[in-house]
Amino acid sequence: MTTLLGCIADDFTGATDLAGLLARSGVQVSLRIGVPDSPPQNTAPFEVIALKSRTAPVAAAVDETRAALKWLQAAGAQRFFWKYCSTFDSTAEGNIGPVSEALMADLGTDQTIYCPAFPENGRSIFMGNLFVGQQPLAESPMKDHPLTPMRDSNLMRLLAPQVTRPVGLADRLTVAQGADALATKLSALADEGVAHVVVDAVADDDLAIIASACRDMPLMTGGSAVAMPLPGLYLADGTLAADAPRATAPELGLGAILLSGSCSAMTNKQVAEYTSRGAPSYQLDPLALAEQGSDAVLSWLAAQDLGAAPLIYATANPDSVRAAQEKLGVAEAGALIEDTLSTCAVAARDAGARRIVVAGGETSGAVTKALGAARLNIGVEIAPGVPWTYCQSAGHDIALTLKSGNFGAETFFTDALEAL
Repeated sequence: MTTLLGCIADDFTGATDLAGLLARSGVQVSLRIGVPDSPPQNTAPFEVIALKSRTAPVAAAVDETRAALKWLQAAGAQRFFWKYCSTFDSTAEGNIGPVSEALMADLGTDQTIYCPAFPENGRSIFMGNLFVGQQPLAESPMKDHPLTPMRDSNLMRLLAPQVTRPVGLADRLTVAQGADALATKLSALADEGVAHVVVDAVADDDLAIIASACRDMPLMTGGSAVAMPLPGLYLADGTLAADAPRATAPELGLGAILLSGSCSAMTNKQVAEYTSRGAPSYQLDPLALAEQGSDAVLSWLAAQDLGAAPLIYATANPDSVRAAQEKLGVAEAGALIEDTLSTCAVAARDAGARRIVVAGGETSGAVTKALGAARLNIGVEIAPGVPWTYCQSAGHDIALTLKSGNFGAETFFTDALEAL
């Protein structure tokens, strides 16, 4: 089938977040791990390409995203969505702005929107300022993110240094007037030469208005939630056929493994909750891994009953993370954890685990690549923006969930296992 909407995400958990919300429509959603090597075939109505470009050098992120765009265009897509984190994770140099401008240039469009709001998960934008729950972004736990600490809450100020053309705002007062008013505002800003428009959203109704007003834009950008209404809009007007392919799920074995590399505040709570239940668990120490390697954790894993869904985690508080980074270096500490958890994922799969839960964007990317999963089909949603997905790994049907650090309730790990 010809692809209707082509989506590009800057990390793996963000890709599953977006794919899961699109899949609420019941229509088939396919998630590709990296830009496919072969030309498009057997494509889904909604295709999502997951990159690992959030913290890549700007030039590399731009090149990889443009390659993803070309593949999606070859699949037949004429509308595109560039997905980044709902906390606008970036640096002063990018990568959100440079990638957006590259996509705009390739598509020949003069304007796009920026809306990372996800009210269902506590992300809202008011007068251009991003809130995490009731906290401004710069006062939230994101201020201490180990790779992309966010020290400003104003999205226009964050975006302006990253782009070459003017930045503007369509505020909540405009959005509240409806899709026609928002479209008129965007047109007026375009006439003024404003290419990059931050759009306020504080509730799901706002997202529906924004999607309706922007649905025919060649390029939309934002968090996953602003894309969520698009399938319904396309079905309603016949752009997407009522008999479009639907999602299916394979039969699976029962063995499970949980792997957590995220050190977010919520993942710390999730790990604490799961271990408090008496579940078998093993905490990784980056300093010990640097000195002794991964033999100890692999030996521990080999002795576990995968029916009990053991947890292996590097999740720790910010002070512990900083201490490891100071001794090993930020990149080295992260790579040690990613490599170890990836090795554990493969070992667990070979031992019979057919349900694999991964927490953390960088960890998810590393684990997915280690498993050799090139395409994920989207299944049941565990929490807002976090679905189970299905793939093939070494000839086995695998259920895989990739959780962004701050997503899910404190009971997420148990919720994920119960969902299947």
